[in-house]
Amino acid sequence: MIEYQIRGENMSTTDAINNYIKLRLEKLNNYIDQKNNPIAHINVRKYNEKTFKIEVTIPLPYLTLRAEETQSDFYNAVDLVSAKLLRQIRKFKTRVNRKSRERGFKGIDFNEAIDPVPSDTNEDKKIDVIRRKNLSLKPMDIEEAVLQMEMLDHDFFLFLNSDTNQLDIVYKRDDGKYGLIETENVESSK
Repeated sequence: MIEYQIRGENMSTTDAINNYIKLRLEKLNNYIDQKNNPIAHINVRKYNEKTFKIEVTIPLPYLTLRAEETQSDFYNAVDLVSAKLLRQIRKFKTRVNRKSRERGFKGIDFNEAIDPVPSDTNEDKKIDVIRRKNLSLKPMDIEEAVLQMEMLDHDFFLFLNSDTNQLDIVYKRDDGKYGLIETENVESSK
């Protein structure tokens, strides 16, 4: 079973709210392998305009599922987030596993279940990469990476972290602060 960590901002989450969220996200249990003890981080935010924003993040070993929705009706927002997550699972289950098998990898370990999500014709379209860039990465610390990002006037910057010798990403958040995504190598099983 997925463990739920529900947090409210500008509101308290009642048992009814928690139960509704768990009920709508319960379908995900059919698709996510439970041996990894998945945890769903759920943030429920209420704004002054009487709108609700639901954010759900579920980190998995090879994939992070994330969806958010802002609606005037709390229950509608939860329903839409649930539908987005199910579409993401279906998309990754088919595309990534197909590509992984072609390359000899095991693929993402989703449970095999009958798929109640209707097929979306847009999901079968080819992804067109319209631009490529080559980077020469020099080792730098986080502070230098943020300065480089600001000089380039980008929202994110990929760099080789001189402290960890790993590829990391710094990014500018909507609140004007900065975030860091740290990477780690994952062994692939053939």
